[in-house]
Amino acid sequence: MAADFDIIVAGAGPAGMATAIALAGEGFATALVGEAGAPRDGRTVALLDGSVRFLTAIGVWERIAPDAAPMTHMRIVDATGSLFRPPPVSFSSREIGLDAFGHNVENVRLVAHLAEAAAARENLTLLPARVAGFAATEEAATVTLEDGRRIGARLAVGAEGRHSPLRRAAGIGTRTWAYPQTAVTAILAHARDHGGASTEFHTRAGPFTLVPLPGRVSSLVWVNRPQDAERLAALDDDSFARAVEEQAQSLLGAMRVAGPRGAVPLSGMSPTALTARRLALVGEAAHVFPPIGAQGLNLGLRDGAALHDAVVDARANGVDIGAARVLERFGRGRRVDTALRTNAIDLLNRTLLADMLPADLLRGAGLLTLGLIGPLRRAVMREGLTPGLNTPRQMRRPAREGAGAGGAEMVSPMPDQHRNHA
Repeated sequence: MAADFDIIVAGAGPAGMATAIALAGEGFATALVGEAGAPRDGRTVALLDGSVRFLTAIGVWERIAPDAAPMTHMRIVDATGSLFRPPPVSFSSREIGLDAFGHNVENVRLVAHLAEAAAARENLTLLPARVAGFAATEEAATVTLEDGRRIGARLAVGAEGRHSPLRRAAGIGTRTWAYPQTAVTAILAHARDHGGASTEFHTRAGPFTLVPLPGRVSSLVWVNRPQDAERLAALDDDSFARAVEEQAQSLLGAMRVAGPRGAVPLSGMSPTALTARRLALVGEAAHVFPPIGAQGLNLGLRDGAALHDAVVDARANGVDIGAARVLERFGRGRRVDTALRTNAIDLLNRTLLADMLPADLLRGAGLLTLGLIGPLRRAVMREGLTPGLNTPRQMRRPAREGAGAGGAEMVSPMPDQHRNHA
């Protein structure tokens, strides 16, 4: 079958749309298969520095920026009730020479802006349909749509989420797991200014995180036991807001629900491979994380940026963009990054659930060490934002950036936590 496109991207979520926009921007005839849309459930995305750089490079950040709030500080508070309780620690983006660690934006607004950018991008054909099948030969990939149409390309990209039809059709297996937790999400207004600080309380049920949005508004991710999440979901808005204020130890003052609420059971997924014949996986087709540590979509955008580098370099060297060696290069780099993030998030979450003194000592000692040892803390912050290993070109910082000095603030216990740390 003759190729209709250079590349077909299946899946119109944020990772799929950003990948398609990036590839089309390089002149590849690209098809984006899927319908863009996101539920209004209070979920937001904390786009870290590397992701903002990628979105800037592909020409879409200026659309998103007005709806996003910068995160200039990240604060961690141990609220586990452990015998070994380190003091709260606040990390400043200025320590590593940045104005902000990243920006937080409501998921529904991010998707809308990406969809507008995709519609305006040259070389990008939008096909609002679902994928029904996939096949590949040595010469081309073929994607069958649910209406029976068949389109061909030199490379297919699976970005259709955790149940990716392309991944299944290619015979790539998965490992899945679940946590005894549910993430309650919401948008809340509050009396005090957040000062650009994202605050994460570590509790026995999981992290309770408030992330800044424009104005005196923050998004909430409250990881809880399923039965407690059900109880919270049943509360009216006023009662729910009071529960959030109490859990946050009145850090931001009185709370008011200012947007949608939702609840998401926590689970994870890892495929046995990230590539197959003429197929690459990105986003939640390639990895599923619980909403902890702002890794999910940021990792998906790194997938897209890394694939961009692989195919651009292949074209420059006269190599078929869907060749096995091109995909092997992409998959090799992404496997390392994905494994590191998966293990780190899983370890953090399970140490909170363990309620065992050795786990508490390990986690507490780690926080205390990061608070006291500046070079280690700054190295960890840089790695968390944009990993140094195989960083995609469009996510790299210029060498002059990230050279800041200074130390993390050791935040005094409540009630002095009510201070503005911006």
